[in-house]
Amino acid sequence: MARAIAAIHKDYTHALKVEDLARLAGMSVSAFYASFRELTGTTPLQFQKQLRLIEARRLLQADRLSVSSAAFQVGYESPTQFSREYSRQFGVSPRMDKGAGITAPGF
Repeated sequence: MARAIAAIHKDYTHALKVEDLARLAGMSVSAFYASFRELTGTTPLQFQKQLRLIEARRLLQADRLSVSSAAFQVGYESPTQFSREYSRQFGVSPRMDKGAGITAPGF
């Protein structure tokens, strides 16, 4: 299971194939899915989405990327879908959250 989770962390921007992750964990797809959910409290796809959104938030606030640039950089193909999921996850739109980023003194 640790290898599968590490693979998600390493390649979170790419399409996720649960079959490949199950093979890494040495399990059937159904056993992997159940074990993953028990261990993380979420599905593999939801886990990947959370990683993407957390990284996008960092890119927006710390690196000051545009919403579209952050969306594409973390693996979203649609900025609209990204904005919907971001707002659902964090309770604020990515554009508003970007403005909440911390700036260095004097800037």
